Amino acid sequence: MKKKSLLVVLVAMLVSIVLAACGGSGEKSSDGDSNKGDSEGGGTLIFGRGGDSVSLDPITVTDGESFAVTQNIFETLIRFGEQDTTLQPGLAKEWKVSDDGLEYTFTLQEGVKFHDGTDFNADAVVKNFERWMTGDAEKFPYFQSMFGGFEGEDAAVIKEVKADGDTTVVVTLNNPQAPFLKNLAMSPFGMASPTAFDKEGDKFGDNPVGTGPFKFVSWKRNDSVTVEKNADYWKEGLPKVDKVVFKSIPDNSTRLNALKTGEIDLATGISPSDSASIEADSNLQLIERPSLNVGYLGMTVTRKPFDDKRVRQAVNYAIDKEALVKAFYEGKADVASNPMPPAVSGFNKDISAYPYDPEKAKALLKEAGYDGKEIELWAMPVPRPYMPDGQKIAEAIQKNLDDVGIKSKIVTYEWATYLDKAAKGEADAFLLGWTGDNGDADNFLYTLLDESNIGSNNYTYFKNSETHKLLLKAQKETDEDKRNALYEKAQKIIHEEAPWVPLAYSTPILAGKSTIKNFKPHPTGSDIFDTIEVN
Repeated sequence: MKKKSLLVVLVAMLVSIVLAACGGSGEKSSDGDSNKGDSEGGGTLIFGRGGDSVSLDPITVTDGESFAVTQNIFETLIRFGEQDTTLQPGLAKEWKVSDDGLEYTFTLQEGVKFHDGTDFNADAVVKNFERWMTGDAEKFPYFQSMFGGFEGEDAAVIKEVKADGDTTVVVTLNNPQAPFLKNLAMSPFGMASPTAFDKEGDKFGDNPVGTGPFKFVSWKRNDSVTVEKNADYWKEGLPKVDKVVFKSIPDNSTRLNALKTGEIDLATGISPSDSASIEADSNLQLIERPSLNVGYLGMTVTRKPFDDKRVRQAVNYAIDKEALVKAFYEGKADVASNPMPPAVSGFNKDISAYPYDPEKAKALLKEAGYDGKEIELWAMPVPRPYMPDGQKIAEAIQKNLDDVGIKSKIVTYEWATYLDKAAKGEADAFLLGWTGDNGDADNFLYTLLDESNIGSNNYTYFKNSETHKLLLKAQKETDEDKRNALYEKAQKIIHEEAPWVPLAYSTPILAGKSTIKNFKPHPTGSDIFDTIEVN
C-alpha cells in the first residue's frame, strides 16, 4: 500500500493548536530528603496539589490528579510539544499513514526499557493495545471515548494491532479517524510493562511500571505519591531532579501557606485572589498555564426535573455567569458559551452564552410545570484548573437557583467517589469541568456529550441522534473546513438542548519558589517534570 510522509498526512488530517505560555524549593522535603540542587540538577521537588489520585494506572482513570502523576511514570508512542498540542516523537520515533487513513505504521525507539528491566518493543506495544481493546467502558473509559468501542463492537475504531519485527507496529483501523494520532498522544495511553500488568492485574494501579523519567516509589493515600529518578532513562541528561513528591493539600489557602513556609516547592490550584500577593513576594513566582479548559454545571437529563429541556434552559438563564467569573476568577477567566474553549478549531463563535435573566427562567419553569421539589447540587471537593473553588461557586449558584424558585441542597463526596457516582448518573446537578487532552474538538464534544460515552465521560447522560451523527461524521472527515462546520452545527443543538451551563474558560494559575527553573506547564494540565530544576 502506498504511504504518505508524516508531514503531508499531518497537514491533511490534523489541526494542531499551539498555545504558548510564560514559564520554585525548600531546604528539606517532607520525607527528609535534602532538597539541594545545582546546575547539574538533583534534589527533590515537592508539588502541592488539591487532591489525591484515583489510580496510577492511566488507562483506568479520567481525572487530572491521576494523570499528574502517571504522565511522569508512563510515556506514549507520540507526545505533545512542550507547551502545545503539536505532535512530536515519543516512544515511536516516526510514523506513516496509508492513503486511505486506515493503516498506521510506527517505528519505535530502540534500547528503551521499562522500570522493571523488561524490554520496550513492538510486542509490548501490541500487548498494551490488546489489554485496552479487550476491556470495557467501566474499566477503560477513555478507550471507549477516544476509540469508539472495544474488540468486536460495531463502533470500534481500531481493527487490529500487529508487530512487524521488534521495532515496527502496524495499527489497522475499521474506519478513518481524523484525531487518531492526537488521541494516542493522550495520557491514558501510556505504555505499561506487560510483565507488570499481567502480574498485578487490577492492582497494577497501586504499583505502576512504565518507561518514563520517574519510577514509582510509594503512595500514601490522601497524602502523597513519591516517584524517583529513572537512572536508566533513555533520554540523556533527564530528568534533572532526583525525586518528586506529589503532596495532597485540599485547601487552597493551606496549600499556598505551605509554599510560603517552604514545605512545598510548587503549587497548583492557586486562587486568582492570591495572584497579587504572590507577585509581590520576591521569593515566589506566579505561573500561568496555557488555557484549554471549560468549567460547567451539568444536569443529568435522565433525572427529574432535568429531563425537561425547559428546566435546563431555565437554569442557564438563572445563573449569573458574569458575576461568578468576576467573583471567583478575578480576571483569569472568560464567560463560557460552548462546551469547548475558543482556542479549539471548530468553536462556534456565533453562539452567545445564555444571558442572566431570572424572569425568563421563572417563565420557563412555570411552562414546564416545575413542582418546586428540592434538588441536590454537587460541589467539587477539590480545586481544579477550570474551577478554583467548587464549594463557593456552588453556594453562589444555589442563591441564583433559589431566586427563581429552585431549592437546592449542596452535597459533596471524596473526589474519587464524586466522579464515580456522577458517572453512574446519581447526581441531579453537578459542578465539573474538562481540560482538553489533545486540543481537538472531538475531545470535548464527542468525549463529554455523545451518547457513546454515557457512563464514562458523559456524566449528564445526554443523547441526541442528530449530534451523534454529526460527531461520528466529523471523526471521519479529513477536510478541516467541513469538519469544523459539523462541530459548529453540533454546538448549536447542544446550546438549545442545554445539558450544561457552561460557566468559564479559565487561565489556571500555579505558583512556585522563585528558584525553580525550566518548569513548562502544559495546556492539558498533565505536566512532565523531566526538565524542571530546583535550587
